[in-house]
Amino acid sequence: MSARTKKELRGILAAVTTPFTEDGSAIDEAALQRQVERLVTAGIHGLVPTGTTGEFTTLSPEEYRRVIELYVKGADGRIPVVAGIGALSTQGAIDLAQHAEAVGADAIMLVPPFYDPLDLSTLKTFLSAVAASINIPIVYYNVPGATGIQLTAAELAELGQIDGVDYIKNTSDDAVGLAELLANHTDSIKAFNGWDTLTFFGIASGAEASVWGTAGIVPELAVEFWETLAEQKDLVRARELWKHLWAISDFLESVNYVAGIKAGLELIGEPVGPARLPIQPLPAEERERFAGILRNAGVLPAVAA
Repeated sequence: MSARTKKELRGILAAVTTPFTEDGSAIDEAALQRQVERLVTAGIHGLVPTGTTGEFTTLSPEEYRRVIELYVKGADGRIPVVAGIGALSTQGAIDLAQHAEAVGADAIMLVPPFYDPLDLSTLKTFLSAVAASINIPIVYYNVPGATGIQLTAAELAELGQIDGVDYIKNTSDDAVGLAELLANHTDSIKAFNGWDTLTFFGIASGAEASVWGTAGIVPELAVEFWETLAEQKDLVRARELWKHLWAISDFLESVNYVAGIKAGLELIGEPVGPARLPIQPLPAEERERFAGILRNAGVLPAVAA
């Protein structure tokens, strides 16, 4: 194998949807390209397709690979693409990871098998096997709610000893664990925030990136927030921006996440089709509640009196 590549990932990495046709039967490639252009134009710092927000568990093997290809092609080297990789076997993950590398992804975000939880030793063996099969870096997707794998901050830091495992996306509401990772273990591995309502906390605590589904709906607001908090260190202004981003993030965590993201995109006039079954659309009252939150954030026009 050739030398392992290093890729600096920093800023707001939008966890992006997989657009589907109206009946949910196929990928809407035109809508996907529109989504890429909108996010790049807004200044988003990277794209993360085929993760939870991208409904990877509902994609056929052909669709899975195609979505990664389309996002890489759409980004066209302007911003990094971190391909979400999830399979129930080591070989399945290797096959997807190698495909992502072959089509030009800059890194992968790797979730471990998510039906039968792995112990720490088995997890390390899994990560080592995938890392050895590719040259691009790995973001370990720490999502205990889906995988059942509960690791301490010290155990998560141990994963950085594996060559190629450079980052963690921490999709956990354990703020104390994230604080410990950022305070004590940054020499071992870089932790990104991946829990929407902890975004302010994570960035303020030193996370160099946030993988954020909310950013796909309000990219300009998310980028302004990053610039204000992470780059300008303007805590007072960042708190004002965060009030709206908190409200959006809190809403999305109160409903089915994918259905909420897709409803939000439809509400702002950027539809990407439905969530795939069995996920149901948001009920009308939840859509209206979300519309009100987006109006308050200045994303939707105010309702005439």
